[in-house]
Order: sequence, then C-alpha cells, then structure tokens
Amino acid sequence: MNHRSSHHFNLAIVGSGFGGSLLAMVARRLGHSVVLLESGRHPRFAIGESSTPLANLLLEELATRYDLPRLLPLTKWGSWQREYPQIACGLKRGFTFCHHRFGHTFEADVDRQNQLLVAASPHEGIADTHWYRPDFDHFLVHEAQQLGSKYFDHTRLNDVSWHNEKIVLRGLRHNEPICIEADFVVDASGPRGFLHRALQLPELPFEHMPPTQALFTHFSGVREFGDTLIASTSHPAPELPPYPIDDAAVHHVFDGGWIWVLRFNNGITSAGVAARDDIANELGLSEGAPAWERLMQKLPSVRQQFSAAQPLLEFKHASRLSFRSGTISGTQWALLPSAAGFVDPLFSTGFPLTLLGITRLAKMMEQPLNSARFAQHLGEYATFTQNELGATERLVAALYANMHDFPMFTRLSLLYFAAASFTETARRLGKPELAGAFLMHTQARFGPQAKACLEQALQPLDATQRRQLCEQIEQTVAAFDVAGLSKKNLRNWYPVDAADLFENAAKLNASHTEIEQLLHRAGFCTSG
Repeated sequence: MNHRSSHHFNLAIVGSGFGGSLLAMVARRLGHSVVLLESGRHPRFAIGESSTPLANLLLEELATRYDLPRLLPLTKWGSWQREYPQIACGLKRGFTFCHHRFGHTFEADVDRQNQLLVAASPHEGIADTHWYRPDFDHFLVHEAQQLGSKYFDHTRLNDVSWHNEKIVLRGLRHNEPICIEADFVVDASGPRGFLHRALQLPELPFEHMPPTQALFTHFSGVREFGDTLIASTSHPAPELPPYPIDDAAVHHVFDGGWIWVLRFNNGITSAGVAARDDIANELGLSEGAPAWERLMQKLPSVRQQFSAAQPLLEFKHASRLSFRSGTISGTQWALLPSAAGFVDPLFSTGFPLTLLGITRLAKMMEQPLNSARFAQHLGEYATFTQNELGATERLVAALYANMHDFPMFTRLSLLYFAAASFTETARRLGKPELAGAFLMHTQARFGPQAKACLEQALQPLDATQRRQLCEQIEQTVAAFDVAGLSKKNLRNWYPVDAADLFENAAKLNASHTEIEQLLHRAGFCTSG
C-alpha cells in the first residue's frame, strides 16, 4: 500500500451527516484524532429534517458538556436567526395533524375530532426548527474540520479488516487507493450503511411494524394549509389555534399512511408520503412524480395546498422504509442509531435517538478508545440502542394500525407527547433518572403501561375493548402529564402553558421555585 494513502487515527467515522460530524466534534474536544469519511460531498440533500424539543435539548447538553459554544444558537429558532441567518431552517412551533379520507375535502368539525395540534414552545424565540440539511450538515462538517478533524470526501470504502490491534478501512478516493487505520470505527452512514454491508450483518425484522414505502422531494410554491383548516370549521366563533398551524411539522394522515410538510425560510418546502405497502403499491410510489399526482387526486384539500407547487429535485423512492440491524456493535466498531435502524419519520424520532446514541458514545470516549473499559460499555450501548428502536417501533406500528380511527390515533399520540414533555422537563430540572430511556420505556410505571396500551391497540377491538383501551391510555397519560394533555376542554388543541408545569410539579419531585428557575433558564417568558 502506498504510504501516502495510509492514515492513522484514534477514531474513524463513516458518514458526515449531522450525527457523524457532531460526534467528530465531541471526540476532538476529548483529545482524539478523528477522520470523517464521506462518499459524496457537501452541500447535499438529506432526509430527516425536523427537530423536537428533546432533540434540541440533547444538542444543547452536548454543546455545553463538550465546550461547543458555536452549536448552542442552533438549538432555538430565535438564536439561530440572530447568529446564523445564512443557514436555512424552518420554524417549528409544534406538531399539526389533520385526518383525511380519500376522495373527501377536509372539513374541521366543532369538536376538532379530525385534527390534533400540540404546541412545543410558547413563542418563536425558543421554538424548534426544521433543519435544511444541505446547509446544516455543511456547517457542521466545517465546524468539525475547524476543530481538527480530518475530512475526506469522495471516498468509497469497500473493505474492513483488522491488523495489529487496529481496524482497517480500505477504498478509493478520487479513484486512488486509500487506507485508514483506527482504534475504533463508528458508522454514521445511515440504514444499511457501510459496516452493515461490509460485515454482512444480519437484518432483524420489526415485530409489529407493517412494511412501508416512502416518496419525497423538495418543492417550491407550497401554500399554507392553516387557512383551509380554519375556513372549513362551522364553529360560529372560531378560536385561534395555539400556534400558526403551518409553523410546525404538518402531518396529513389517512388510512394506511401520512404526508409530511415542512416549510423552510428559504422558500423551499420538504414534503413526502410514507405508506403501507398495499397503499404504496396501489399508488405506484416507485414511479415517482406520477404517483404523487395520483395521491393528490385522492386528497382534495392537500391537492389545493400543492396546486402551485413545483418539485425542485427528482422524487426519491424508498422501497423499504423501516430497517433494523441485528448487530449494532462489535470488536472496535459501533453503528450510530441512525445506521442501526429506522422506523418511520412519524414524530421525528430519528433525531433524538441519534443524539441519545451520541451522548452515550461521547461518555464512553472520555476514556481511551482501545481500553478494556471502553470495550465493556459497547454491549450496553448496543442494548440501549436496540431497546429504544423497539420502543419506537411499538408506538409507530400502533399509530399505523389506527390511522383509520383518528380519535384513537390522537389518544395514542398523547402517549408520545406525555413521555416527551415529561422527559424534557425532567432533564431540564437535572433529574433525567425520573424519565429513563427514550419514550420512558424503562420507567417503572409508564413503560409497562404504555407498552400494554400500544400492544392492545395493534389488535382488532370491539366497542367495549376500545372504550377500555381509551380509559387505560388516559390514565397512563394523566399520571405523567405535565403539559395539560389530560384537559378534555382543550379539544385536541394543546398550547404550552406554564401553569401546567406548576400544577404538576409534584410529579417531577420539584418545588415551585425549581419550576420558576427552569422557565427562566429556558427563556419561557421572553420573546426574543
């Protein structure tokens, strides 16, 4: 091997999306030599674009713990706009869900039984964002380089081996041989990525998730849906929603699938559909643009939203959306959660799962990467990752099973929002042990109760069983509700209200003063 093409590092990261670049920055702060290996080049299109309160909090925690101050403005809409206006993003004030029936115009009813709005912030200043990944990922890989990470793009890896207690990666860069030796390798190249293929890792099927496909691209000219929703209500004095309906992750749900609509501040909108195989094949999703047109014809109100829209890129078709690797770590290597598995874009679970994985790997990397203690923690990392993917799959599979029954879909969704809001609040109070792992699936009470609800929701239910399940979900949510999700008078519109935190402080073992301090730290009461 030509000496000029051989390189030695403590850590090699395959894939320079946001997860790989963020891990590279953390590793550099810990004193490790790092190389980022990218098959393409930046800026580039990437799917997975909508952050959540927990995702932003995890990013904030990593930036604070590992002295990455330039990342902190990216955790809130307001600070992002002030510090990095050149990086495109979208304003996400909450989660908007509207239920549609094929062939019918959407009409909001008085009790809002075909919609769900859950706010994630009280004002724009501390709102979440949609990450325009061409800009966002490009920024992060540049930051990783500024901190001393070596970056090789246009690098196609084709082999992995072990030699002299090193893991060795070989491939081509600009058609020239390249060899990377490292103490440890992290694969951040996405589902069925490099290590999964090179090591011929087994693929582990999900237990409950139906086979699904996706079709997506970026558009210009997408209209807002909020005017349609409010105009369609027959209520004599329409209330104002808890946030502007389109300043959110908008979900158009129908039996067997859903459409996402994410608006960026550069005039681009990300949109796509995820659907069960039977629906996807009926629409012919593999055909791309014609399939999108067929879907629009079935959903008149969504068609109106996209009537002036133009795709900016070719449609991308994912023939199999969900994936889980049967093996997540091994001798001197690990998969990031984003490479270990993927369930569905629903609820934007990919970001927090990946950030939780980075958090765990980062703590492990506070010791030498070739130490026995580091190796011992790899098994724990793999177990956490596998279990969190399983918990996510249970939730998403139950939601898919009830897309025809939107009132049940809404109740199941509140399990997610209860877990997410409780977890975020517990972490902000410095009490992460109260929540346990992702979706609180390890929490002694919430975990088994939510699991029982989700598994029951996967089964056909008669009227009595359905009523009993609704009661069980409501009880499970109420015990951990710190966000007003149990208030039926809100009729599926849930604002962010500080009073809910004060009223439920005891559930968090928190005092009135602790809640006040939390709200002050989070910028709850300011609009800047």
